[in-house]
Amino acid sequence: MTSIIMASESIEFDPVLSKLLTSLNEADNKLSGEQELQFLQTLLQSKEINALVNVHHKVAKLGRDERIAPILSASMQVALEVLELLAPRCHISPLCRELFHLLQKPHLQSLMCAHDAVAQKDFSPHLPELPVEMDEDEETIKIVQLVKSNEPLGATIKTDEDTGKIVIARILVGGAADRSGLIHVGDEVIEVNNVNVEGKTPSEVLAILQNSDGVITFKLVPSDSKYGQRESKVRVKAFFDYNPENDPYIPCKEAGLCFQKGDILHIVSQDDGFWWQARKEVDKTTRAGLIPSRALQERRIIHERTQMAREMSGSESKSSCTSSICMTPPGSPYPSNSSCRGPKTKKIMYDLAENDDFDREMIATYEEVAKLYPRPGIYRPIVLIGAPGVGRNELIKRLIARDPEKYRCPVPYTTRPMKSGEVPGREYLFVSREKMEADIQTSLFIEHGEFKGHLYGTSADSVKTIINAGAVCIMNPHYQAIKALRTPQLKPYIIHVKPPLFDELKMTRYSAKAISSFDETSSRGFTDDEFHEVLRSGERIEFLYGHFFDETIINEDLETAFEQLVETVTRAENESLWAPASWVQ
Repeated sequence: MTSIIMASESIEFDPVLSKLLTSLNEADNKLSGEQELQFLQTLLQSKEINALVNVHHKVAKLGRDERIAPILSASMQVALEVLELLAPRCHISPLCRELFHLLQKPHLQSLMCAHDAVAQKDFSPHLPELPVEMDEDEETIKIVQLVKSNEPLGATIKTDEDTGKIVIARILVGGAADRSGLIHVGDEVIEVNNVNVEGKTPSEVLAILQNSDGVITFKLVPSDSKYGQRESKVRVKAFFDYNPENDPYIPCKEAGLCFQKGDILHIVSQDDGFWWQARKEVDKTTRAGLIPSRALQERRIIHERTQMAREMSGSESKSSCTSSICMTPPGSPYPSNSSCRGPKTKKIMYDLAENDDFDREMIATYEEVAKLYPRPGIYRPIVLIGAPGVGRNELIKRLIARDPEKYRCPVPYTTRPMKSGEVPGREYLFVSREKMEADIQTSLFIEHGEFKGHLYGTSADSVKTIINAGAVCIMNPHYQAIKALRTPQLKPYIIHVKPPLFDELKMTRYSAKAISSFDETSSRGFTDDEFHEVLRSGERIEFLYGHFFDETIINEDLETAFEQLVETVTRAENESLWAPASWVQ
């Protein structure tokens, strides 16, 4: 807009501004030159302000001209849909790749935003509605009629704690009540189908609704405050399964949303501290449903772990914490002022010798996510997590052999002595313990750990060198390093290589004559105890870190597992995928 102003030397002053300037001059003479009036006079006389007003008038005139109409008014939304279609094809067509990056240019996106604002005529001032004067004793009543169908009405009710009256507790986004635009949170319910609900409970009112057919008529007293519900743009990845039919505390089972671990949910409302409204990302046009909020789900998990700890310890004590949870009425299962804290699950789940103390305290519920688009020539590191002996090394060897220039592994550092046949810089970079400890203190390692008295680690520079060279960095760290690697700087794609069931694990490893990774002194096969240890480690890894995995590959048949790995790595290179929202900001 500045370039338009500066390009014109003679600006036609707006008559309204000129009239306002004349009035200010008269006021200035009477008030003996107030500083604020002088500033406003100077502002109104500036060519920039007058040019902006003239541009606004011309845009508004175009909006009223029926001969000039935009082809579409949502070019930004169309551009986002085009980006989704182009992302999988960028590695195939140079033209697709060029268009993909062109549509992400901030200047082009700003131009499309300006276009949409003009096309939607979103440039006029919005004035608040004039208040309607009413007698103090007069009470407004509104009558709303909704047609009952197989679809739930999309509203829940409750008893107001202060007045004892039945009020609208929530409106489900996208439901019949929400689409009507006539029912709002806080509205008092007077009658339902000419039945007075005074003194009735929410369950009794619900029975009236369930026994009604056709048109349902509500007589309501509008709430004092205007309620405007706007959909949020928050997307989360669910870390647990949920079925409202099995939830005794949900206010309305019919209003619940069923989902599974790994589903992407669009959180449309977080107004209720216990129950969020959400819809699955793949079902963008459906009615929103109720799901437990993060706070509510965390309290449930703490309660479950508390109960588990008591059962495994044999305690029969009944604390006030248990009573407060079990005896709370439906709709609010865990009081907000509850100070109940469950014991550390590490005491009951796994051996204390494992260094997973912090991880066992993590309560995984939801993680906010956003689409992460691929960048040309800059690939996300591929991190393979799995139990020792599950076959990650063999998968990595095959992937690197497929294209040694594209897929590379950083050489890890270690303080252990070099073995016969090893070459410095090939298997490991051998350094002294003093040197490695000093480098760890200065944060030169992105992950490190100790095994059998020797330090091992991966330097940040080695990973950056591979990424900057335009190659895909393949990493095979200990599973406890997963949180150190899962950062906005690295943006890794994490794959869990999982063992099959015991019989398949034993049969496939014997058929392949696999050498045990538990014994470095001999070249023998796995024992049954070692197979059970692989399975136990796999279960532990999935329990502690399953919510961090982008993909899981069951390594039952090596050929099939490798094909899945190639497909997964290709998808991570070329497609837009869900990732933590902090990585995209």
